[in-house]
Amino acid sequence: MSVADVARRGAGWLRRDAERISGALPPLMAEAERLAASVVAGAHGRRRAGPGETFWQYRQAMPGDPNTAVDWRRSARSDHLFIREMEWEAAQTVWVWRDAALSMDYRSEFAPRSKIERATLLALALSVLLIRGGERVALVGAPMRPATGETQLRRIAAMVAEEPAPRPDFGAPPETPFLRGGKAVFLSDFLGPLETLEPALMKAAEAGVTGAMMQILDPAEERFPFDGRVVFESMGREVDFETHRARGLADAYRRRLAERRDALERIARRCGWRMTTHHTDVSPRRGLLWLFGAIGAPGR
Repeated sequence: MSVADVARRGAGWLRRDAERISGALPPLMAEAERLAASVVAGAHGRRRAGPGETFWQYRQAMPGDPNTAVDWRRSARSDHLFIREMEWEAAQTVWVWRDAALSMDYRSEFAPRSKIERATLLALALSVLLIRGGERVALVGAPMRPATGETQLRRIAAMVAEEPAPRPDFGAPPETPFLRGGKAVFLSDFLGPLETLEPALMKAAEAGVTGAMMQILDPAEERFPFDGRVVFESMGREVDFETHRARGLADAYRRRLAERRDALERIARRCGWRMTTHHTDVSPRRGLLWLFGAIGAPGR
């Protein structure tokens, strides 16, 4: 199936809310391109002297530097000899997991998009930034190898436009053969059992993979604005709960949510990862900037 076929069969919100670019790309790519273009990439944490084609800086020559490394034109303007250093262009490998479970479909009246729509946009926009920066990117759980280039971008766009089947109520990162020293990004509401999340992070840590977890929540899931009689159902309708005093549950709910967030942060710290929460009623640019910074500079 071609990418254009996938685009035509994509979800309705992709067709409504994005413009087609280059004819064959899924509509979501247009929005991801615009979002990525709004972010200044910066150094991306890999700037150091080494083989490459991009000028980085001049430094004074030191004993042991070969004469062929001297920039004689720059040195002629000074009493010192200067070496022209190029930026080291060592591509890193980044895996991106976007949770596609049913819980991610939730959208309240307070948000313009569902959680899965926001996660999909961020996953693709981050892929645009990384691949345009020369990095190798792959989707966790997808039949693809980490790669760079426009072909890989099209492959990623086609895959995120499709809905996996079957879809559980809550998702967990699938087992992935991470390459040592790579990076990973997990985008999810992380509302499912932690027992399914921690092993995936520990396995990544054992492979020397560091990364970032972004918990994507609808503002209603944070504020709990419910009152009176309410029937709560999971998105897959496997779990339901009815109450006639929803407001009375608010404090206990917020306490449990805070406990969940604390547990996620502890797991992330134990594995050397970073973790944040992103709400679907705020600008996606804020989330993209955080993700790019979180995986861009080693040791941050």
